[in-house]
Amino acid sequence: MNTQNLLEDSKVSVKLKLASLWVSFMFLYIYVDYFALYMPNKIDDILKGKVFVFDITQGFIFIALGLATISILMIFLSVILPAKINRLTNILVAIILIPYMLFNLVGEAWLHMYFAAAVEVVLLGLIIRYAWKWPKVETLQTAIK
Repeated sequence: MNTQNLLEDSKVSVKLKLASLWVSFMFLYIYVDYFALYMPNKIDDILKGKVFVFDITQGFIFIALGLATISILMIFLSVILPAKINRLTNILVAIILIPYMLFNLVGEAWLHMYFAAAVEVVLLGLIIRYAWKWPKVETLQTAIK
């Protein structure tokens, strides 16, 4: 067998896969808001103190940051939490975020927002899938059976 052209394919841990998915999710999340600034009248609305139907207040910004912080922290938590808690946390947070991402399409949504929401839901679905299928440790008793 010719091993000259074979590439090493390292096994990637579930924790790293989850953290990478959260990073990808966060990039989309941020870029959707950034590109929304290019939509007509968005800057004017912001200067008038409005985002969609919401007044821009300290409370609004605090809540928006709080919601973003959950996903941001999931990058780190996916790496450091113990497997059992990690699995449950990833599944629950991803399930809760799916309706929130879809809620962002309410009102004036452009094609880029639909595209991002679809990709975000796929990423969250992958997070749920990888966490759900977290590999089990094979014990000696399991191996004997």
